[in-house]
Amino acid sequence: MQMVQSGQIGDLSSVENGAGPQRPRHSGGWDLKSLLSNPEVLAALGSGVLMLAAWAVSQWSESLSVILYVVSYTIGGWIKAKEGVKTLLIERDLDVNLLMIAAALGAATIGYWNEGAMLIFIFALSGALESYTMQRSRKDISSLMELQPETALRIENGEMVSISIDQLELGDLILVKPGELVPADGKVYRGGSSVNQSSITGESIPVDKVVGDEVFAGTLNGEGVLYVEVTQSADQTLFAKIIKLVEEAESEVPESERFIKRFESIYAKVVVLVTMGLILLTTPLLGWDWSTSFYKAMVFLVVASPCALVSSIMPAMLSAISNRARKGVLFKGGAHIENMARTAVVAFDKTGTLTLGAPIVTDFIVGEGMSREELLCICASVESMSKHPLAMAIVQLAKEEGAVLHPAENAQSITGWGMQAEVQGKVWKIGKSDVLDLEEYKTYAASLGPGVEGASDQDWASIRSELESEGKTVSVVLVDNRVIGMIAMQDAVRPQAAAAVKQLQQLGIKVAMLTGDRSATAQVIAKQTGVDMVFSDLLPEDKVEHLKNLREQYGHVVMVGDGVNDAPALATATVGIGMGVTGSGTALEVADAVLMNDNIEEIAGTVKLARKTQRIVKQNMVFAITVILTLIVANFLQGVALPLGVIGHEGSTILVILNGLRLLRTT
Repeated sequence: MQMVQSGQIGDLSSVENGAGPQRPRHSGGWDLKSLLSNPEVLAALGSGVLMLAAWAVSQWSESLSVILYVVSYTIGGWIKAKEGVKTLLIERDLDVNLLMIAAALGAATIGYWNEGAMLIFIFALSGALESYTMQRSRKDISSLMELQPETALRIENGEMVSISIDQLELGDLILVKPGELVPADGKVYRGGSSVNQSSITGESIPVDKVVGDEVFAGTLNGEGVLYVEVTQSADQTLFAKIIKLVEEAESEVPESERFIKRFESIYAKVVVLVTMGLILLTTPLLGWDWSTSFYKAMVFLVVASPCALVSSIMPAMLSAISNRARKGVLFKGGAHIENMARTAVVAFDKTGTLTLGAPIVTDFIVGEGMSREELLCICASVESMSKHPLAMAIVQLAKEEGAVLHPAENAQSITGWGMQAEVQGKVWKIGKSDVLDLEEYKTYAASLGPGVEGASDQDWASIRSELESEGKTVSVVLVDNRVIGMIAMQDAVRPQAAAAVKQLQQLGIKVAMLTGDRSATAQVIAKQTGVDMVFSDLLPEDKVEHLKNLREQYGHVVMVGDGVNDAPALATATVGIGMGVTGSGTALEVADAVLMNDNIEEIAGTVKLARKTQRIVKQNMVFAITVILTLIVANFLQGVALPLGVIGHEGSTILVILNGLRLLRTT
C-alpha cells in the first residue's frame, strides 16, 4: 500500500473520488458494414446491377434497356465524372476519369451501350475499392490525441481544481492519482509510484518515480500518488512532439503517387487530342467521310481507354492483400504491397515485437537454509499484494509450480524500491538489488560471514553482475535485513523471433532493432535474435531520426512496432507494420499493415509475395500496353470494327485480372 504524506500542498481526502484522465478504449477495424456504407462502392455495385438488367431486357424492350443503361452510366460514372470535371476546372488539367467517361459515352453514341456500361462499371468498381482501402490507410491520429488527457488537477491554495491542460503554466503543481494518465511533462515534487511509460520510451517495465524524477504526459501512473511540478506547456510536451512527428510523416506524398498523376494527365491529353484529330482532320486531310472519321475516332477512344492498365494493378494488389489476410497480415492498401517489394531493411521495435512484452522469471536463486519451494511461496505471498509487472511475474511462476501462498500481513509498498510484508512471523522484503551497493549493508554482510552455500554475502553482488550482464532485471529477497535469495527477470524473446529474422536475412534484407531499453538489455536480445543492427536508449524522435538515416543509407525501410511511442516511426517508414494483439490503438491506426496474430514470421513471406506481385503487375502492364498499341495501330492501318476493338480491349482486361488473381493461390 502506497503511503502518501499530506502537508502544505493539501489533503488528498477531498479529491480521492474525483474523476481523472483514464486510459481510453480504442475501436476500429474493417467490417462489411463500413464497406457497404462507402458511397463509391454502392455506386459501382449499383451500376453493375443495372448494366446486367439492361442487357437482360434488351431482348424484348430496347427503349427500357436504353433507360437502364443511362441510369447505369449516371450512377457508376457520376463520382468519377465529378472528379474529372473538378480537375479540369480547378487544376485546368485532364485525367483518366474524364477519359473513361468520354470512352463510355463514345461507345454509346454509336450504339454499343453495354460495352460502354462495362467500361464504366470496371473503372468505377476498381476506383471504389481503391478509394475504400486508401481511406482505411489514412494516418488517423484521433486515438493518439485521446491519450492526451484534457484536464488536470491543479493545486491552488491547498485545494485541487480541475482545469484544462491548456491552462497549465510552468511551475504549476498538479496531482496525479493512481491509475491516471499523467497530464503534463514535469518533475515529481512529492510522492512516489511506478509509472508505465512504454507509450513514450518503449520500456517494457514500469519505472519507479521518486522526488526529482521526470515524468511525461500520456504515461500511466501506477499504485502511488504523485505531485508533479509542470516543466513544459501542453504544446511542448514530449507527447505533443509525437503527434507532430506523425502529422509530418503523413503529409509526405509518395513518389509513385506523383508519377501516376503526371502519367494520367499526359495520357488523357494525348488520347483526347488524337480523338479530336481523327474527328476533325481526317476528312480534309485523308478524304474520309464524316461517318468514317467519327467511327474510327470512337474505336480509338474505346481501345485506348485504360481499363486494362488500371486492372493491371488493382486486382493483383487486392489478390495479394486477400492472400496475406488469410495468413493474418492485413494491408490497408495496395500501395503498401508495392512498397514492401522494395524492402531493404526491416526495423523492429523490441518490447512487444521481438519480445513478448511481459517479464518472466529466468533465475530464482535460493540462499543457504531454505528450499526453493519454501522461498518461492513466501515471495509470491508478498508480491501477491502488488500489481507491479515484476511482482506479477513472481506470482505467475508460483502458480505454474503449484506453490501454495501464505497469508501476508502489513503489506506495504516501499517507494522507489519494492514490497515488504510479514509472512509467518517474519518481515520479508523484495525489491531492487541496489541495496547490495549500500556501504552499511556491505559492512553488515561482512560481519555475518558465509551466506549462500558456503559463499560470502558479498558474492550476491557478483551473481547480480553476471545476471545483469545478460540483460536481466534483478531483485533481492531479504529477511532480517539479510539477502536470502535473488530473482532475475527478463522480457522473453518471441519463440519465432530468431527464425523470422533469419528468413528476412535470407532474402537479402538487413534487420535492425530500435528500442527505448538500455543498451545491455538490447544487446542480449540482439544476440538471441540475430539482428544486424542495434539502436538502444531511444526516445520516439530518436527512432524517427534513425529511420530516416536507414532510408538514406539503404532505401526502403519497413518498421514493425506495437506502442504509441512507435507511431512516429511507423508513419516515417516506407511501410509501418503494427502488432494486432499487443499493439496500441494508435499504432494500429497509423500502421500501413497489421499483424493480426502478432505473427512476425509472416513478414518474410509477405516480402516474397510483394515481390511476386510487382513482377505480375509489370507483366500485366506490358501486356495491356502491347494490346492497346496493337489495336490503335490496326485501327489506323486497316481499320478495326468496334465490336472487335471492344473484345480485344475487354479481353485484355480479363486476362490481366486473371493473371493478378493467381496471387490468391500463392502460399
